[in-house]
Amino acid sequence: MALLVQKFGGTSVGSLERIQRVAEKVKGFRAQGHDIVVVVSAMSGETNRLIDMAKAVQQQPCAREMDVLLSTGEQVTIALLSMALNDIDCPAVSLTGSQVAITTDSTHNKARIQTIDTHNIEARLKAGQVVVVAGFQGCDNAGAITTLGRGGSDTTAVALAAALKAYECQIYTDVDGVYTTDPRVVEDARRLSSITFEEMLEMASLGSKVLQIRSVEFAGKYNVNLRVLHTFQDGPGTLITLEEESKMESPVVSGIAFNRDEAKLTIKGVPDIPGVAFRILGPISRANIEVDMIVQNVGEDQSTDFTFTVHRNDYQEAMEIVGEVAKELSANHYVGNNKIAKVSIVGVGMRSHAGVATKMFEALAAEGINIEIIATSEIKVSVVISEKYLELAVRTLHSTFELDKEPVETKDV
Repeated sequence: MALLVQKFGGTSVGSLERIQRVAEKVKGFRAQGHDIVVVVSAMSGETNRLIDMAKAVQQQPCAREMDVLLSTGEQVTIALLSMALNDIDCPAVSLTGSQVAITTDSTHNKARIQTIDTHNIEARLKAGQVVVVAGFQGCDNAGAITTLGRGGSDTTAVALAAALKAYECQIYTDVDGVYTTDPRVVEDARRLSSITFEEMLEMASLGSKVLQIRSVEFAGKYNVNLRVLHTFQDGPGTLITLEEESKMESPVVSGIAFNRDEAKLTIKGVPDIPGVAFRILGPISRANIEVDMIVQNVGEDQSTDFTFTVHRNDYQEAMEIVGEVAKELSANHYVGNNKIAKVSIVGVGMRSHAGVATKMFEALAAEGINIEIIATSEIKVSVVISEKYLELAVRTLHSTFELDKEPVETKDV
């Protein structure tokens, strides 16, 4: 029997009926003899409701008080789930982040976990109880409530699994695993039985919404086996682990990620002088705008065309900043485009196979899809294209790399 950390997101506990169904599921695992720690999010819609209330009272709510307010969402869920478990004769106890002793730094709204004292949880488990923990929250050394920011409940679950040396951290959600690409775009998308941390990190950073980047980074750092499962459907899900499956022929490409929320900005005719990249991106950074892809080309006249991409929500602000920078640098002109998308192929098999990028470019060219920017790493190739071709590009690449087919099993020699 094993110690399992199970995390249930907002949709999984979005109603009293669903909370009761989660309780039955947890009881089933406990009946098998497993020790169970459950981490839950706030009920779906609750965090947004609390944020709206705060903004109705104060236009720019104080960060400290926002943490106090938002942490109540998870506290409602842990209490209700613990009640539901106890009602079906499955002993359970709820613990807030501070009761667990999840200590964080003092950065409100996006705190980082520093230490976890596992003694309280271990004592409760030894007493035969299921421990239900509020995700997304902790407290700093002064005792102030803190929250972990976006994806915080996933991070809580992985951190607890690492601290408790759990057999597995199971993330229950409204999908039954990680797919080769979004099944809503490609009907033949296939659920992956396993994927490496490296691949999952790339997929998450490139647009896959199944897991938050921070939790995958944490799991990789502490070698915590992650498994993505559907809350209300039985199945093996997808295992995210450090090593590739040894019995399978590692595919060159494991999945295709995409992101519609991209915008591109270009300053043309910038003098090619030391520090020009900093002079362009420095003001962007100071405005707290994250830059994704960067391309710089030096022409024969020793002038530079500098292109970068940002999140579409930051497009207008970034354009205003670029306009000021263009004047300061005496650039020829600047242009922007917020109707672009990024498509990426990901796979650890790229390390040992040549011509993967060429195959990608050839497939897109055959469909008349123009590539505007290219970026590569050891295990990914990303391209920026016109948004109107996004779904065509994803379907084309999924077919080109035969991602609808199961990997071929190989025999040991």
